[in-house]
Amino acid sequence: MEQRIRVLVAKPGLDGHDRGAKIIARALRDAGMEVIYTGLRQTPEMIVEAALQEDVQVIGLSILSGAHGAIVPRVLELLRQKEMDDVKVIVGGIVPDEDASELKRLGVAGVFQPGASLNEIVEFVRSLVV
Repeated sequence: MEQRIRVLVAKPGLDGHDRGAKIIARALRDAGMEVIYTGLRQTPEMIVEAALQEDVQVIGLSILSGAHGAIVPRVLELLRQKEMDDVKVIVGGIVPDEDASELKRLGVAGVFQPGASLNEIVEFVRSLVV
């Protein structure tokens, strides 16, 4: 039996808008993945701990607040500290192109801006876990 892809979807920081994160979580679930949604106002520490406890392969961060420049590097740092280098991180939300390039340079697998299709995201996550 094939093991299902496990994805943690998180809303870090003070951003209180989670409709998009819930839509992504549902699309991933409908595509056959196991999805853990952490809810609103998660700290990087809470996210990484949940990823460890849930043994996920992918963390999806939904950030609309503009705090991606502080939050994402901290999540990546915590993953390295816990030797969770095999966990891939994707980011969705309001991320300017130049910031998206920097996040990828730091180790983010993919950045999805407004307008990205659900199918594109699902297929990208599948491609990360081969």
